[in-house]
Amino acid sequence: MGGVTGAAVEGLVVSEVFGPTVQGEGPSSGRRAAFVRLGGCNLGCAWCDTPYTWDGRRFDLRTELSRVAAADIADRIAEMNVPLVVITGGEPLLQQHYPAFGDLLRLLWDVEVEVETNGTCLPSATTAAGVSRFNVGLKLASSGEPASRRIVPQTLGFFGRSAARGLACFKAVCRDAADVAELADVAERHAIDPAHVWVMPEGVTAETTTAHLRQIADPAIAAGFNLTARLHVLAWNDERGR
Repeated sequence: MGGVTGAAVEGLVVSEVFGPTVQGEGPSSGRRAAFVRLGGCNLGCAWCDTPYTWDGRRFDLRTELSRVAAADIADRIAEMNVPLVVITGGEPLLQQHYPAFGDLLRLLWDVEVEVETNGTCLPSATTAAGVSRFNVGLKLASSGEPASRRIVPQTLGFFGRSAARGLACFKAVCRDAADVAELADVAERHAIDPAHVWVMPEGVTAETTTAHLRQIADPAIAAGFNLTARLHVLAWNDERGR
């Protein structure tokens, strides 16, 4: 499984840049957006729907990933004429110390920028200053990752304080009521306000996603969480670049 390691590189290690599409999850659900999907991840979730960004055992990362200059990424986004850019992965914050990461944020000064992160990497002050909101994907036991890898209390504390200022939110993939109960326990233990959490159903097809949505809706609402569908899955299943 892949982190992005080694010396600083020219550009960013990119899986794909695509859009215009919509943000499918969380507070910005339904908004027109462009996506920048970066390569590399420090986790290996069993249900990950983008393993081609990090899993060298199943995918040839030499063909899946390429280095792209920040200016070239910004030019492609400008052609899409969207108000929102979502930087995702993999785990995009693994590349935040590359010069091109800061360059890209500066080039995107005129649009909102959301960064989707697994909540294990602490943003630098420079990164935080250039991001409109961090969307923190809490990972549960169903991910297959031990709690010691997927839960970093210091980092979750930072994001919790950011959420109170409208600069972050939390989201989690759940299949059933047991997953929602586990999420509620994680939120309580780490002082995460349920009002800042969006629960979404697991699935890579519209049918599976809808079936899990029915199982988690009532428990999520009862726990004080927000509920979000995954619009991109409902519209396009697991089609890449949508």
